[in-house]
Parts: sequence; C-alpha cells; structure tokens
Amino acid sequence: MAKTLAEQLSSVQTAIEKIETKGQSVSFDGTSYTRANLKDLYEREKSLLRRIAHQSTHGRTVAEF
Repeated sequence: MAKTLAEQLSSVQTAIEKIETKGQSVSFDGTSYTRANLKDLYEREKSLLRRIAHQSTHGRTVAEF
C-alpha cells in the first residue's frame, strides 16, 4: 500500500532528525554505513510540504507576499 504524503513527510523528517542527532555515518561491527544525503532529504521535505499545501488549498493558487 502506498504511503500518503503526510506519511512520506514523517519518514523524511525522521531520517533528517537521525542525521542531525546521530550523524551522517554510523558503524556496526566494523562496517560503516552512510545514511541518505541530508541535502536530498531537505529537498524531498520541501517538495512534500509544497504538495501537501497544494492539496490543502484544493488546487487553488495562494500568493505569498
């Protein structure tokens, strides 16, 4: 089953929080793992926030000044 936009956003924000609090890389038993690229996660977060905002306005354009 596909995740909703809100569920996707929550996942992305959780991944961002892990990187911000625990670092980009982690090692277990001598093996190093690198988490997702933080810049890419921020871009995905912005995209999801825009899509959610668009849905909440029912497709109407809202001007920002």
